Amino acid sequence: MRHVVVINGPNLNLLGTREPEIYGSTTLDELDALCRRWGADLGLEIATFQSNHEGAIIDRIHEAAESADGLVLNAAAFSHTSRAIQDAILATGLATVEVHISNIHAREAWRRTSVTADACVYTIYGRGIDGYRWALRHLVSRAAVPAATHSYGHSAEQVGDLRVPDGGGRHPVAVLLHGGFWREQWTRDTMDAAAVDLVGRGWATWNLEYRRVGGRGGWPDTLADVAAGIDHLSELAAECRLDLDRVVVMGHSAGGHLALWSGARHRLGPDDPGSGPQIQPAAVVSLAGVSDLRRAAELDVGDGAVADFLRRMPDQDQGRYAVADPTQLLPLGTTILLIHGDADEAVPVDFSRNFAGAAADAGDTIVYHELEGTDHTSLIEPMSTAWTRVVEELAALSASP
Repeated sequence: MRHVVVINGPNLNLLGTREPEIYGSTTLDELDALCRRWGADLGLEIATFQSNHEGAIIDRIHEAAESADGLVLNAAAFSHTSRAIQDAILATGLATVEVHISNIHAREAWRRTSVTADACVYTIYGRGIDGYRWALRHLVSRAAVPAATHSYGHSAEQVGDLRVPDGGGRHPVAVLLHGGFWREQWTRDTMDAAAVDLVGRGWATWNLEYRRVGGRGGWPDTLADVAAGIDHLSELAAECRLDLDRVVVMGHSAGGHLALWSGARHRLGPDDPGSGPQIQPAAVVSLAGVSDLRRAAELDVGDGAVADFLRRMPDQDQGRYAVADPTQLLPLGTTILLIHGDADEAVPVDFSRNFAGAAADAGDTIVYHELEGTDHTSLIEPMSTAWTRVVEELAALSASP
């Protein structure tokens, strides 16, 4: 993956002035410069193009097929209508990531369906201008170590990307759970780079998607999905050489909450979501995790994220916290690794400090590292010093079943 073309469709020449409350204040020229800079950071050469005309966009896709390795496409309103652009993507066979600046699923009904998305390898939406950066990262990770996507349920979100190292023998498994405060616009692509790096270190990675808030997720479906996704490893183990005695569930941010919760599934009642685990993790890893839901709700971490996740009703709060909150499920009964940066502005470091103390008091085996000067996202960036600490601890966890 060396050359990527970024194509923008109708009205995106008006970025910065057109409905800035929806599309932001970044101009198209500034976006083009950002894409070139983000591409350079990833070792990519970036070409940019914008047109208000369907035929010109199709011609540029055809032209890209002669030299490019991938496309990032924001076809704007054409996304919802243009079978011709869809056909162009399919005809060239170029790996294409579709980007929408706004959350199209939270807007007018006609915007919620993209006909071009069916021809794309991935769709990113609702992350603002930064969605283009995530699209470039996804193309690079996809090319570096291709993943096999497996379904563990009937919903489109009930899938996981499996990557397995080359070589014989059985491999330890890292189940990866992405963050984003359980909201629909944040998806498993945010853990792509971590998955690729871990495969190079001998881990099989199972990068799980799950139903999320704003779509069909939240209480209790998100929890049930994580449980079903982890247990689906039993069906993949033999063919894919997975060592189910060395399964580590690792999550970032809200995914850290889900990872900790997965370690306590054996403590849930038969009617609770995710009870009766087939696979009990050898360890759970929380990277800047939301480890205390009640405290997160009190502090309004994630701007109402916990209330949205739990679909809170006054007479049901206590029961839902008791089932979904890792702090209330202690002891987890498995090894716990917590890593958090003291410069985290999204999830305060006190969450991991306090959880480490409570888990140790409850009798759990705890490893806790607080990293000076580390922010929220560095923990899943393979080029960061924070990630070096993460993989060192994972190596220790995988050394013995």
